[in-house]
Amino acid sequence: MTLRGWTGMTLALVVATLLASQAAAAEFTVKPIERPDNKAVFGRVESRDLVPARARLGGTILSLSVEEGSAVKAGDVVAVVVDDKLALQLGALDARLKALDAELRNANADLERAQKLLESGVVPRKQVEGFQTRADVLTNQRVAAEAERSVLAQQRSEGEVIAPAPGRVLSVPVTEGSVVMAGETIARIAGGGYFLRLSLPERHAGQVKTGDEVLVGRRGMTDIGDKTPAGRGKVIKVYPEIDGGRVLADVEVEGLGDFFVGERTRVWIPVARRQVLAVPQLALVTRSGVDYVRVALPAGEAEVPVIAGERFEENGQAFIEILTGLRDGDTVVLP
Repeated sequence: MTLRGWTGMTLALVVATLLASQAAAAEFTVKPIERPDNKAVFGRVESRDLVPARARLGGTILSLSVEEGSAVKAGDVVAVVVDDKLALQLGALDARLKALDAELRNANADLERAQKLLESGVVPRKQVEGFQTRADVLTNQRVAAEAERSVLAQQRSEGEVIAPAPGRVLSVPVTEGSVVMAGETIARIAGGGYFLRLSLPERHAGQVKTGDEVLVGRRGMTDIGDKTPAGRGKVIKVYPEIDGGRVLADVEVEGLGDFFVGERTRVWIPVARRQVLAVPQLALVTRSGVDYVRVALPAGEAEVPVIAGERFEENGQAFIEILTGLRDGDTVVLP
């Protein structure tokens, strides 16, 4: 046999081997796959912390530096509350301190003169001790007045209402010029991040577990009738109490920072497991609105009409659920 003949035979064998391997790789055996049975519910956006910024001083609100929706950091000044009586009391204490300073100067001068006269024997020691006592009393009175003034100054500085935590201001129930009491709420701040709170029927309480993955719909509930998820989340807490036939569960989802507190969105949460028949998505062919799957039969290949269901991913491969048209063990020919 010539060299050209050998080359032709070798090429034919290589092509046949490749075709056989492709044919073997292009077949898929239909087997039941366990899938979570998701239930569509509504999730409500909640904040982890809801803390009030309270007034520490009773008085009149002089200024407000926040409004609904403002972002604040811990320590930011939310409002300033003033009490006019504190200014009057501080003025009275300042005048009292000036009077005490004048009296203390005279007492120290009298004491100094008495001490000089005592050395020359003109005045008795008892009189010098009286001047010393008077000077000590005035000194202590001045220290007490200064401490009292420090207390009033501290109360005046507490007129600044401080944000206790970082977050977003939900409501400001007061306005400038409002009269408030000590401890009254000036602003409500939502902080600590957002999560979704679900309310599920009592019959699903035993199926919902911490760590379950959920699907989150689009914001504004614009995906009614569409099961394509816009995001994913994870159940972080299931409350051990049933109230009114409902059980609560919290879901952690990234990207909820721009949601409104109290906003609702659709959530699909697994409440059971079920067996489904599915094929790779590329095996499905649609003609004139009808879905077909090519199946290998003993007499050859044939296209079988099917009814497709939900699309999902399994081990990184796209699958589609087949509701009717296929049986367990069928061999599907992939394109």
